[in-house]
Amino acid sequence: MQNPQEYLQSIQENIHSKDPHQVEFLQATDEFLSTVLPFLEEHPEIQETNLLDIITEPERLIQFRVPWQKDNGEWAVNRGYRIQFNSALGPYKGGLRFHPTVNLSILKFLAFEQIFKNALTGLPIGGGKGGSDFDPKGKSDAEIMRFCQSFMTELSKHIGPSLDVPAGDIGVGGREIGYLFGTYKRLKQYDAGVLTGKPLGFWGSLARTEATGYGAVYFVKHLLHDLNESMEGKTALVSGSGNVAIYAIEKLHELKAKAISCSDSNGFVIDEDGIDVELLKEIKEVRRERLTEYVKARPSATYYEGSLWDNHDVNAELAFPCATQNEIGEKAAKKLIDAGVKVVSEGANMPVTLDAANDLIKAGVYYCPGKAANAGGVAVSALEMSQNSQRLQWSFEEVDQQLDEIMKNIYETCRDTAENYKQKNNFLAGANIAGFEKVAKAMIAQGLV
Repeated sequence: MQNPQEYLQSIQENIHSKDPHQVEFLQATDEFLSTVLPFLEEHPEIQETNLLDIITEPERLIQFRVPWQKDNGEWAVNRGYRIQFNSALGPYKGGLRFHPTVNLSILKFLAFEQIFKNALTGLPIGGGKGGSDFDPKGKSDAEIMRFCQSFMTELSKHIGPSLDVPAGDIGVGGREIGYLFGTYKRLKQYDAGVLTGKPLGFWGSLARTEATGYGAVYFVKHLLHDLNESMEGKTALVSGSGNVAIYAIEKLHELKAKAISCSDSNGFVIDEDGIDVELLKEIKEVRRERLTEYVKARPSATYYEGSLWDNHDVNAELAFPCATQNEIGEKAAKKLIDAGVKVVSEGANMPVTLDAANDLIKAGVYYCPGKAANAGGVAVSALEMSQNSQRLQWSFEEVDQQLDEIMKNIYETCRDTAENYKQKNNFLAGANIAGFEKVAKAMIAQGLV
């Protein structure tokens, strides 16, 4: 039998040979495999069962066409996907993303990450992801409705409350979930538990909109508590201006920190007085306009073109990348290290490259990986499933309290697992090993299914 290091290398080479052009998926598996050697050395059964080869292959991969009609009568077609990656711990769970960049590689990376993220929540959910290269921007409500109806016509054949429970993601909010749910109900039957992220009027969960952003902040709150510190008085840089960024900023301010930035695909805003959350919500959630509108209404704010992390002189203790994958590379990581940033908490999925993450960890920055720090969204999605099963709706305070407790447990699990495997303060290793251990034990006990 190969030694564990050789086994890991053979797995990595096999994945790269099978999917050489799936850059994002390869990045996700490389990051994962780079951290689990200490676990393999203590658990030879992983190698004996070739579990790593099995777990890095999706259980099911569904691709379909989505024809839809524009308002002018013309027909268009997009690609739809659902990656059902691993169901060892429960039904597949993960969002639907509607964005022109969506492809098989991105969804496989997201679904693979989702396996371990969901395991860390301690809730009975497996890992999956889906979506389409459809772009909701610039489309009318009627066009989005027709697209969602066409998308769900096919997707409905492959999901169910005990099989696969999709949620929202980039480009899929309450409006889109509503159209998708209405179509599922028409085709199948009423079942509130088949989708999460639903509007409150038909059994969505309070605090679901806020959950991912709040969770990324709660993770850091518990980390700082361990260091005998608090959020109060600290300055934070936040990228993005969608749900995750908005509600990370809101929770930071609630805990008496000050978030001074937000960004979109064109540029970023620095507001030294602290981002005005209500104004940001008005611009992004109601008016759906660019961030340039923010500075018109806020004299203390300045708008800059380009990337926040590459083009701003860092002046903050905390950083929350909440936009998209690979927004922080080695150059940006060096700026954060040189500026004395203490904590980087990923609100987005894989916003820090592997090399940059390793640089942060080596420099003593507390790097909080997305599969741990941004697990609040899927945690509250699972709580929504619980509420749907009970035919009850919990209060905002109850859901928020449970979210805080779940994030505390995730933080402590990452911390303790890293220490147990002699990787103290390496939350990337702690998250990967803890999530993997839970899924691996279930797969072996179930005959590797």
